Amino acid sequence: MTSTLTRMGSANTYDSAVRNITMRQTALSNLQENLTSGKRVVRASDDPTSAANAERALNRIGRIATDQRALESQRNAIIMAESTLGDVTDALQRFRELTVSAGNGVHSAAERKSITIELQGLREQIFSLANRQDTNGLPLFSALGSALAPFVGPAGTAPDYTFKGLPGQTGSSDVAIPFTLDGDGAFMLQPARDGAYNAKVSTALPSHSLVTSAVTVSTPAALTGDAYTINITGVDTTTSPGNTIVTYGVTGAPSATTSIQTALSYPTGTTANIAVNGMAGLSMTLSGAPAVGDSLTVAASPSLFSVLDNAIKDIGSAANNNSAAQAVSQALYNIDIGMGRISAVRGQAGDLLNRADRISSNQEARSIQLEGDRSRAEDLDMVQGISKFNNQQTGYQAALQTYASVQKLSLFDFIR
Repeated sequence: MTSTLTRMGSANTYDSAVRNITMRQTALSNLQENLTSGKRVVRASDDPTSAANAERALNRIGRIATDQRALESQRNAIIMAESTLGDVTDALQRFRELTVSAGNGVHSAAERKSITIELQGLREQIFSLANRQDTNGLPLFSALGSALAPFVGPAGTAPDYTFKGLPGQTGSSDVAIPFTLDGDGAFMLQPARDGAYNAKVSTALPSHSLVTSAVTVSTPAALTGDAYTINITGVDTTTSPGNTIVTYGVTGAPSATTSIQTALSYPTGTTANIAVNGMAGLSMTLSGAPAVGDSLTVAASPSLFSVLDNAIKDIGSAANNNSAAQAVSQALYNIDIGMGRISAVRGQAGDLLNRADRISSNQEARSIQLEGDRSRAEDLDMVQGISKFNNQQTGYQAALQTYASVQKLSLFDFIR
């Protein structure tokens, strides 16, 4: 039987042992770094693919955080705009209450003028609210873009108030809502859409009682944009005994069209109810006792501010209860139209805030999903990591002890 003996030099054994200890020490150090950071991938060289996936997830999480900050700023602006419309509604409600009070027949002309002082203050408050700016100095009601003060007026010529901007509402996206609301849609009125017209009666004698119904749009496509003057030119009580026939002329401006209309007869001595014809696309009824020389003016109100100004002017200048009743009736009808526009835009603000909540919820869900993707790509399984660290630590200690034992295997130690 033969045996083969292999002799290893001390230097070779030493180098091998040192190399083994160094490798184990490096592995132990890396595991300790992973445990300390809680990450399986500390640097890109640890796992290039996982590092790239984690980086993409972090970038997307960062974009979501940026979008969420922008959304919060947009939400705050819309909240402020909606709150402002609430203040406008409160002011309009108070304006309406005072207008109703001004129609009380016990008030004198002086008392009605004192009421208009508070009405004027409310009108100025509403105009200021319409031009309110957010914390960044941008108008809350700039629509698609406007001057820093979107609403300008009153001017000496028609239209008395104008919107200095581009009407409309900016669309929302998957991650954002508009910063502003459509001020043109909230405060400016369109004849065909809203039908806000102001009718003012001038009677030949203060004792005459003549009022009108609210002016309504009967045929929007027929509207010409004209203002109209209606003059009572004849009151005939003889042609048909017992009946009164009223003739009136209707003149449009700026078209300067004129037409002569004859009203249906009504029993003499009773209250007339005359449907006024000759105003393109408009309907109105005269009630009372018309007389030759009586006149009416009918003109569209281009804005909510115009409605308020007309109410203040007509109520303050009413010489008698008949004029006051006409001013109050017309003002209440048009104020209700304006409040309807405010309510509609306020509803849009509520929809935008609901949309912001949905966007925020969706973004949070995406962020959670991306955080999970990042965690799976680079985070360390702590149980597994601790187990590997303990194993590596045991191996390292064994290597150290083995090296110490091998160092004692020399002939001199044997001789001793």
